[in-house]
Amino acid sequence: MSDPLAVIAQFPGVPEAVDAARQAVDRLYRHRVLRRASPAVSAESSLRGARASAALEGVDVPLEALRKDEVHDPVVQGALRASAELGRLGATWRNAPRQVLARLHTVAAAGLTQDDLGRPRAGDDAPDPLGLGAAPSATETVIRMDGLFHLLGAPTKAPALVLAAVVHAELAVMRPFGTADGVVARAAERLTLVEYGLDPKSLVAVEVGHLDQPYAEALRAYLAGTPEGVSQWIQQCASAVTMGVRETTAICEAMQRG
Repeated sequence: MSDPLAVIAQFPGVPEAVDAARQAVDRLYRHRVLRRASPAVSAESSLRGARASAALEGVDVPLEALRKDEVHDPVVQGALRASAELGRLGATWRNAPRQVLARLHTVAAAGLTQDDLGRPRAGDDAPDPLGLGAAPSATETVIRMDGLFHLLGAPTKAPALVLAAVVHAELAVMRPFGTADGVVARAAERLTLVEYGLDPKSLVAVEVGHLDQPYAEALRAYLAGTPEGVSQWIQQCASAVTMGVRETTAICEAMQRG
């Protein structure tokens, strides 16, 4: 199969969901506040995204506490560092994704472990915070990671959202590092949306959209490997983008009101 992502992009329900998300992003990019305050909106979106990513890891803290730098939980701090790192990693993502993931894990897992930061796990066991079942073996994970890196570098007719959804799911279910894998997976999804053209200014708080949906359930559907299950996950990622647009639009509206 020369373009597997293009096949996935045509699964039932996927084209419509992806198109709706694309239209939502296009509407957001026309918001008048972005003419003067795009960097500020992106920064706020990243903060809210990091908070949501930590919440998906089981550490839910108030947004205002983050603004005041009152939260020192290592999961939250790791999510914040990973979010902040994305702007420096974009140019490397297509050509050296292995290097980017190693860096994301290094910043996300600092404080959670001191061993093998940035290195894939050597053992077959990995934590299962979402109840997804046993992770692939270390050997199988290496093979699947190589396949994922190939997808990131290969030409495809599939929309960026489909690639981002597959990147996210593969990292989340493989758990390649054994710590902070969820934070890394969601950061990689956002980075893919930025670098492959759907959200080049990193405005969409897609992590917030994932928090507001049955996240683990959709990943279990993806794990089933059926067209229906994969389609369910891709559609949920599209919905997460649309909901993330809603969150960012609220940011713009608040800035417009002053």
